Amino acid sequence: MTEAEIFDKIVQERRAIRKYDENAIMPEGVVERSLKRATLAPSSSNMQLYEFYRITKKEDLKILAEYCMGQGAATTAQEMVVVVVRLDKYRQRAKHNHDNLARIWKGVNDKRYKRIDNYYRKLMPIFYFTDPFGLIGWLKKLLVFTIGIFRPVVREVAKKDMHVTGHKSAALAAQTFMLSIQAEGFGTCPMEGMDSKRIKRWLKLPYRAEINMVISAGVPKFPEALYNERLRVPFEEVYHEK
Repeated sequence: MTEAEIFDKIVQERRAIRKYDENAIMPEGVVERSLKRATLAPSSSNMQLYEFYRITKKEDLKILAEYCMGQGAATTAQEMVVVVVRLDKYRQRAKHNHDNLARIWKGVNDKRYKRIDNYYRKLMPIFYFTDPFGLIGWLKKLLVFTIGIFRPVVREVAKKDMHVTGHKSAALAAQTFMLSIQAEGFGTCPMEGMDSKRIKRWLKLPYRAEINMVISAGVPKFPEALYNERLRVPFEEVYHEK
């Protein structure tokens, strides 16, 4: 099989698993390998403003399943992963990118290093900085509106836009994780039906952290694992050319 055929097989076989075999065991390493692959997913400005909380203990899985509304995908899972958006870590992640890229480019290509230095030491902190009332965001919106009169400009700079940016990057990582688990021969189910406030408090997360989704993982129990055949909107309804 070609790489494209292998990938197509993984994508076609990945389904939201609604019930796992509670007597089965996932081999050690499957979830950790898949989480490492998830960190290779694209991320806005390579900031990776997310974290993964892996839940493996039976007593903890039981608690988390309750917070996931007791759905079968949670109550029968061998493991679960909570994907968390961490916009509050923007300074640490910007510094990490800056320092590592500086080691590569400083003294080798000073013009490129200067762009990196400005981007991660100045632009990123301004881009992600917000205040409790969102006033800074409105000022940034006014600035980009003015600049946008004369040239193209990134317009998503308000506080709510930062949340969208963070959740997009986290979701890309989550999808990579699920495809990896499928490639390992197991199943997953992304869950938004959950009490995010209780989960956040249970994990002792800081105020600005946000729950993106909970993903269960395990050995699918067929045929109960699937509700029905896969349904999708016709491709013609989502595909456009210009």
